[in-house]
Amino acid sequence: METSLAFKIAFSTIYLVIMCIFAIYGLHRYFLLYLYYHNGHRKPKPKRRFEELPRVTVQLPMYNEKYVVERLLDAICALDYPRDRLEIQVLDDSTDETTAIAARKVKEARAAGFDITLIHRENRTGYKAGALQNGLKSSTGDFVLIFDADFVPNPKILMESIHYFTDPEVALVQSRWGHINREYSALTEVQSIFLDGHFVMEHGARSRSARFFNFNGTAGIWRKEAILDAGGWQHDTLTEDLDLSYRAQLRGWRFIFLPNLVSPAELPVDMNAFKSQQHHWTKGAIQTCLKILPRVWRSKVPLKIKVEATMHLTGNFCYLLMVVLAVMLLPSLYLRSYSTADLRPLLILDMPLFFTAMLSFLIFYTMAQVEQSSRWYTKILYVPMLVSVGVGLVLNNSCAVLEALLGKQSAFPRTPKYSVTSRKDGGKWRKCDYKTFMGFLPYVEVLIGLYFLLTAYLAFQKGAYLALPLMLVFAGGTLYIGLLSILHSRGVGLKGRAIFGPAHFDQAPAESAATETSPDAQAA
Repeated sequence: METSLAFKIAFSTIYLVIMCIFAIYGLHRYFLLYLYYHNGHRKPKPKRRFEELPRVTVQLPMYNEKYVVERLLDAICALDYPRDRLEIQVLDDSTDETTAIAARKVKEARAAGFDITLIHRENRTGYKAGALQNGLKSSTGDFVLIFDADFVPNPKILMESIHYFTDPEVALVQSRWGHINREYSALTEVQSIFLDGHFVMEHGARSRSARFFNFNGTAGIWRKEAILDAGGWQHDTLTEDLDLSYRAQLRGWRFIFLPNLVSPAELPVDMNAFKSQQHHWTKGAIQTCLKILPRVWRSKVPLKIKVEATMHLTGNFCYLLMVVLAVMLLPSLYLRSYSTADLRPLLILDMPLFFTAMLSFLIFYTMAQVEQSSRWYTKILYVPMLVSVGVGLVLNNSCAVLEALLGKQSAFPRTPKYSVTSRKDGGKWRKCDYKTFMGFLPYVEVLIGLYFLLTAYLAFQKGAYLALPLMLVFAGGTLYIGLLSILHSRGVGLKGRAIFGPAHFDQAPAESAATETSPDAQAA
């Protein structure tokens, strides 16, 4: 029996409402591009320079980082800043030999004249936020520079950022993340493009236009007074950096972003670690949204800031909508095959809405490459793949959104770092101790990818050629994410610079046990 016209209209209306929401967020990307270029003349400058450099505390939170801790401490000891004005705190919560390695390096640095201490906690109360707050109690600096273990700090970061604090309203100076292993694999190339879009365009647009933007947990320097004034580091969300950022800016503090001051870091090379990171960031962002967004709208900040904060903090809800959209693809194809003329006014909006969202995504990340790289044309070849990876993360990140909405508590996950800096490192990370638990999700992703392939085949059979791009993007993304997760968990890789990951993998068996409790097994 033919489905009723009313049901068809209702179904298609829901479908188009979702597409309209995607289009709104797509238009928002265009708006960020407008803000970025329209305010291009508004580049930050220090009000003046300190006559006497202030005392700075460097905090290095870490948990089981034995492969990178020496690299980090060597870089910190190379900072171009007077030693008598510098305090270094190694905030170590490790349960492995990281503590012994850090203790040895701290002893060497102290003998060389550095004011450096190792603060080791026997428990991870509050996780990273707890470690930072604990270190803050005994810190002697008026300003706090924070670096995660996977970073290799620019020696000039302090000298090039400290003078912005001559403005007493400035709470934070954030540098841009660089990528020391960007060219290791297609996966790291894609990650670098994602992060470049976030830093170059999002931070650039928001900071230039006096909207709120966030500290990224590392590679930034805080005014200690601002941290305390905003309530300190709190651990009721997984993104303590985003949470503190909004609390501080709601208190009237200003943030500065320096796009030309780059702090290189190591990107995850394992798909499961990357997904764990994304899960952590997504879940934490939703937790922060639920906690902070009502405060934003109750505050007296300008409407333009409230609207931008809403778009910023709610963006991850789109992952759930994408799941609904994905489920509707096959039924939508069936209904449209037998649609009547009464449905055409609704259906004719489908592709324009889809391409509004899709093209904004492509243009946004392409322009980020144009702005920060003289060889941008070699990077934009990966932008189409960016779409597939973004779509492929939908199931992983939707689980993170649901966990946040349901109030599910979880441990703060760490992203394993292996000191993989170039293709010459090959697959050595597969022999390392730290592994991220894969779980059953990749198998579900593969099944969903096959479902999308079937949907694309049926669309082709029915002549619904305009629907094919969306279906193939879903299929390619979920299959790539799922299959690479399975391959990486088993220590299997492909030789050469193929889309499936690192070049010249060693066929080393992967350990299945995670080194810590993980809710992802990171939202980023």
